[in-house]
Amino acid sequence: MRTRDINKERVIREKGIEMIVKEGFDGFSMQKLARAAGVSPATIYIYFKDREDFIIQLCVEAGKKMFDAMLKDFDPAMSFRDGLKIQWVNRAKYCLKNPVQMDFLEQIKHSPFQDKAYDIMGDYFKETMHAFLSNAIKRKELVKVPLEVYWSVAFAPLYTLIKFHLVGKSIGGRPFKMTDAIMMNALELVLKALKP
Repeated sequence: MRTRDINKERVIREKGIEMIVKEGFDGFSMQKLARAAGVSPATIYIYFKDREDFIIQLCVEAGKKMFDAMLKDFDPAMSFRDGLKIQWVNRAKYCLKNPVQMDFLEQIKHSPFQDKAYDIMGDYFKETMHAFLSNAIKRKELVKVPLEVYWSVAFAPLYTLIKFHLVGKSIGGRPFKMTDAIMMNALELVLKALKP
């Protein structure tokens, strides 16, 4: 039996995420991954059962890292204003530091792998966010709307600013760099929109 090599496994995972982001799921194969990682296909199967197991494990790892980053210094009992601000700051830091992982998770979101990975990760993040929103609604700090409406208003502006920043351009190709002031300006508008 061959032994696990942590460095090889890390390279395999990194190359897998890069390939899926670049080529999508249809263009991804374990053979191509082995070539890109500089290992034999047999080496990959020391760490992963098959292609699906590999993708799900990547998703679980990336999802847990993202959720941990989002929950840093966050408490579901805090005020809606303070909690949403921490969420914005944490999400922005994570996205700007890990753009490839964010692109990967975006692809996972629109695939059959998401539910399988989320089943493994458990409901802690969902339960924490649910408690935060419920508390804010009870305290009359947040208007009650469907979850999809809430998410679209609460976070889509942030992710749009992050995308503009990552490509260095906004609408019409105008140069753009997200600053704390720009982000806080957008957050204030979001807070006004979600106030009862």
